[in-house]
Amino acid sequence: MPRFFDELRDPWGVLLGVTAGGAAWAVNVHPAGAVFVGVTVWLAKAGVAGLQAAAEPYPEIGGDEAGWLRRAEAAVRRFAQVGAAMADGPLAERVAAMRPQVSDALETLRRLAGHASVVAGALDGIDVAFLREEAERLKRPRTAEVAEELSRSQAAVGAQLEVYERLRGTRERLLARLESGTLGIEGLTARVVELSALAATGALEPTQALDELAGELDGIRLGLHETEEITRRALET
Repeated sequence: MPRFFDELRDPWGVLLGVTAGGAAWAVNVHPAGAVFVGVTVWLAKAGVAGLQAAAEPYPEIGGDEAGWLRRAEAAVRRFAQVGAAMADGPLAERVAAMRPQVSDALETLRRLAGHASVVAGALDGIDVAFLREEAERLKRPRTAEVAEELSRSQAAVGAQLEVYERLRGTRERLLARLESGTLGIEGLTARVVELSALAATGALEPTQALDELAGELDGIRLGLHETEEITRRALET
């Protein structure tokens, strides 16, 4: 919905609507009808653009990140199933209140997995073995006449190796967070299953346990968002 309103403010959409309305008026459509045509075109343009944006797929995800993401998705489905099966009461209410946050954590994991796959593709495009060989070759003694050009070549190769190392570090950080985030959601889900069983037997005082669950979930989400922001800054440099 926010994207739809953004599209409504797009000047090209407004211009398209005005143009359509003017064209309708030019062929003797009643002024009220011409306004209707213009508004319809404007709204249709915004709606189509918004739907296209909503349908944009995540980057193709493969490698280790795909495995972690599948596990996280399974844990979130289990979390939802357990919550839906609970009898009415404080536990069911608190678990239901956590579902948007759990969904937010999963969406962040999806984005991080997409980032990890994009970084993996970039790493695949760098022939690091060749660059290291070049770096060693450029260390060989040369004449003073070519020293300046040699220095430029060394700097160019060194810059490429630095990019590779930054990307490698970024991917390792993403995979580590995907692992910890997924395991955190799995642990949270297991704890909810346990609390549900205890509540069914009447052997549970839920307040403290639920507060602990909420704290764990907040920690998972904050960690994921922090990693996403760090990754964004790293890729912008």
